[in-house]
Amino acid sequence: MAVEFKDYYRILGVDRSADDKTIKSAFRKLARKHHPDVAKTKDAGARFREISEAYEVLSDPEKRRRYDTLGPDWQRYAQPGAGPQPGGTRVEYGDAGDFSDFFRTIFGDLGGREPAGRGTVDLEDLLGGFRRGAPRASRGQDVQTNVTISLEEAFSGTRKAFELEIEESCPTCHGAGNVGGKPCATCHGTGWQRGRHEVDVRIPAGVRSGQKVRVSGEGAGGAGGRGDLYLVVTVAPHPQLERKGDDLTVTLPITAPEAALGTSLEVPTLRGKVSMKIPPATSSGRTFRLPGYGMPRLKGSGSGDQLVTVRIVMPSDLTPEEKALYERLKALRSESPRSGYAQG
Repeated sequence: MAVEFKDYYRILGVDRSADDKTIKSAFRKLARKHHPDVAKTKDAGARFREISEAYEVLSDPEKRRRYDTLGPDWQRYAQPGAGPQPGGTRVEYGDAGDFSDFFRTIFGDLGGREPAGRGTVDLEDLLGGFRRGAPRASRGQDVQTNVTISLEEAFSGTRKAFELEIEESCPTCHGAGNVGGKPCATCHGTGWQRGRHEVDVRIPAGVRSGQKVRVSGEGAGGAGGRGDLYLVVTVAPHPQLERKGDDLTVTLPITAPEAALGTSLEVPTLRGKVSMKIPPATSSGRTFRLPGYGMPRLKGSGSGDQLVTVRIVMPSDLTPEEKALYERLKALRSESPRSGYAQG
């Protein structure tokens, strides 16, 4: 018996240039309408399998590429040894589950063995776990949001309270869109509701910008429980300190006499101010280390260091007396070799 070419784009009612979001939206709408638990018609199961098959292909980048490459001319390329196969391989027939002969012929080497393409959504996640006739409560979707904290909060760790507005499966129909064959009065048949969810999150000490904090069970709700919440952390810039890995850096000004004769500086740290001695004959740009005054290590024990760099600053309004002193110093050092100067 001849195998009929299946136009998956026509089945989902989308254009061939449709993006992933459009394909997913079309699938959700059709799948809810033709779900065997909703549509009590004789062909509901077959129609649902056809919709699921179309989505299985068009939501997977590799399968969609293969399908678009072969198109209506699939029979010639599906024969063993005939024509070029995508990726330079021959099609090996395999088990593609409940899908059609057309699907098994083209995707037999992918069906049942290749993981879903990046960005695709499993049917179980969309339809409360209905697949191959076995209902299973689905877990809610994961949720991602951004949070900005100060460097001080990243140093000591902190807690943040959020009120998230997220789309969750309807608590009455659990995402099916109907109750007893009638449209759900709570969600008006959509299967989804916008809801507010309060969450209190502990952000660990040592976290960096761009890192994600996973909070289990605090995502969107579903019949099988909540998904997870992912916080993408941004650590705001500090007015004085700069972070480099687990170390902190700061630059402080000193005067020329302080650099020549030595001094003590008050250094700002995230533990409070620390007094640090600057030895005589310190050149501009010299860096000193405060061990253990950096950021806590997120993985492992201990902390980084704080690096203190000094810069010699000169006053712009020297008095006549000061100028005379610098002229005297210049005269005293005019005969001295350059090697006698401190090196940074």
